[in-house]
Amino acid sequence: MSASTATAYRIRDGIGVLNGRFHKIGLRIFAVIVLAHWAEHLTQAVQIYVLGWPVPEARGVLGVPFPWLVTSEWMHYGYALIMLVGFVVLRPGFTGASRTWWNVTLGVQIWHHFEHLLLLVQALSGAYLAGRAAPTSIVQLFAPRVELHLFYNALVTLPMVVAMVLHVRADRADNAGARCTCAAEA
Repeated sequence: MSASTATAYRIRDGIGVLNGRFHKIGLRIFAVIVLAHWAEHLTQAVQIYVLGWPVPEARGVLGVPFPWLVTSEWMHYGYALIMLVGFVVLRPGFTGASRTWWNVTLGVQIWHHFEHLLLLVQALSGAYLAGRAAPTSIVQLFAPRVELHLFYNALVTLPMVVAMVLHVRADRADNAGARCTCAAEA
């Protein structure tokens, strides 16, 4: 067996364990990551709409002490990639209706990831979409970035929450095929 084949088997087995006995803890860790990201965006929205800060000064929680974070497309892309990987890796643990909702959120995150990849490529190349002065996503041509990211995060989070709620309900017949114990204590 080649080293790459052995590595592929270890990854597959690790994903199997994650979607089995460690699915609940994996989902909780993932939820903390999502909530931390929401805290950043909601803090930025409060800074703009409640405190009246100019958009460039409204940097969320981490952006105040580390202003370079907010302007780093690498940070935004990294989060989008972590989310995409999380949705893909945790997906096998879902069954039935919860899987359908998880697939919806995965589809939205694929698009969101693409938009961040487009922003990152522009930042690295210095060639900006539609002749703009800064990296610009496709939908950002029609909507301001702050509001757009609040919208994207809502589009990703809402079906994710529905999927998680359905997934942990022990009374749902479509959870019978789940390999994890997420619904066992509900």
